[in-house]
Amino acid sequence: MAVTYTSLVQLIQNYTENTEPSFVSYIPTFVQLAEQRIYNAVQIPALRKNQVGYTTLNNKYLTLPDDWLATFSLSVIDPDTSAQEYLLNKDVEYIRESFPYPGATGKPTHYAQFDVNSLILGPTPNQSYQVELHYYYYPESIVTSEVSWLGTNFDSVLIYGTLREAYIYMKGDQDLANMYEAKYQEALEMLKVLGEGKDRRDAYRSGQSRVSF
Repeated sequence: MAVTYTSLVQLIQNYTENTEPSFVSYIPTFVQLAEQRIYNAVQIPALRKNQVGYTTLNNKYLTLPDDWLATFSLSVIDPDTSAQEYLLNKDVEYIRESFPYPGATGKPTHYAQFDVNSLILGPTPNQSYQVELHYYYYPESIVTSEVSWLGTNFDSVLIYGTLREAYIYMKGDQDLANMYEAKYQEALEMLKVLGEGKDRRDAYRSGQSRVSF
């Protein structure tokens, strides 16, 4: 079964037996909170895209796209051979220790997540390099788009995730709240099997989530 935002709103009212106007007005918030939890819990290959950009001479930071959620891979295009070379993902401390002098520049070989807005590169670029970032992104919410990947392909996790948020707001019956939490966790695990196992294709770098069959 696939759900649209309109049908999801009706389902939440039916499940909770609550049509009180103030409750209904909060349903968009419940949905968006559920979406945020889901997207931060599971790497979904269908919600991945790439963006081409350029490093800046003597600038060790690379700004992330506005809809960035998590990095899948980062590569630099060699200006002489046009070969696409993947950078190794490390932590900030590794970059600081391995490339301690920002003035010591070269073609970047490593990167780390610096903050929610940028990556840090090592070494500092000695020229403007073309780079390609593959990343997971926050898709438009079903609240504003009416349809979404989750609603079309894995509606159960969206439904139970939204019900979970609704029952937290309602301070509803604890047994029902526990049941919806359990249903949400069950659906989330099924989505993880799909997103991080069965639908995993070209995982170049190590360290990504895997499931065994």
